Amino acid sequence: MENKLRHLYELQLIDLRLDDLEELKGDLPVQIRELEAQHADLASRIASLEETMRTAFSQRDTADSDIIALREKLEHYKKQQFEVRNNREYDALTKEMDTATATIQRLEAGMESLETKATVARSDAEELKKQIVELDKELGESRAALAEVSKSTEEEELRFQHKREKVIVHITKQDLAAYERIRKAKKGKAIVPVRRGACGGCFARVTPQKLLELRQNSKMYQCEHCGRILVSDEIVETAEKFE
Repeated sequence: MENKLRHLYELQLIDLRLDDLEELKGDLPVQIRELEAQHADLASRIASLEETMRTAFSQRDTADSDIIALREKLEHYKKQQFEVRNNREYDALTKEMDTATATIQRLEAGMESLETKATVARSDAEELKKQIVELDKELGESRAALAEVSKSTEEEELRFQHKREKVIVHITKQDLAAYERIRKAKKGKAIVPVRRGACGGCFARVTPQKLLELRQNSKMYQCEHCGRILVSDEIVETAEKFE
C-alpha cells in the first residue's frame, strides 16, 4: 500500500508540473479548438450550399431540356391538327397540346424558382468563404503563437511526460481511474498531504486517530469533507526526493 500511495502522489506532483506548463499557453489551446470548430462548421455549411446550388442548376437544366422537348411536340401537334379526320381525334390532340402547354408553364415557373435558389445558395456560399478566409488568418496566428510558447516548454514537458509514463506502469487501472476522477472534480488536486492537522486541499481538520492511521501508510484514506486522497509526511518526503 505504501508504494501505491507513493506512486499516486508522484503522479500528482508530475501532473501539477504539467498543469503549470499548460497554463503558460494561456487560452491559446481553447481558442484554437473553438476556431477549428467554427472552421469545420463553416466548411460544412459551404459544402451544403454548394450541393444545393449544384442540385438546383442540374434540375434547372433538366427542366430546360424537358421544355425544349415539349415545344417540339407542340409543333408536331400543330401540324397534326390539319390531318385529323374527326372530332374525337381533334379533341384528343387538343388535350395533348393543353397538357404540354401547362407542363411547359409549370416547368418554366420551376426554373425561375430553381435559378433563384441556386443564386442565393451561391451568394451565401461566397459570403461564408470570405468568413472562412478571415477565420483561417486568425487560426494561423493563434497556432503560430501556441507553437512559439510550446517551443519554449517542449523539453521540460517531454521530460515530465516521460516521468509520468514511468510512474503510471506501477498504478492499477482502477486506482488511476479513481485518481483521474477526483483530479477532474477538484481542479487538478486529487492527492494532498496533511498540513498542521488539516487536509491540504480543503483545510478541514483531520482527527488525531486518523492522523495516526495515516502515518502507517497501510490504507488509502480520503478527506471526509472534499474526498481527496490524503497522504502522510513520509510519502510526501519520498516523492519530493523523486522529483
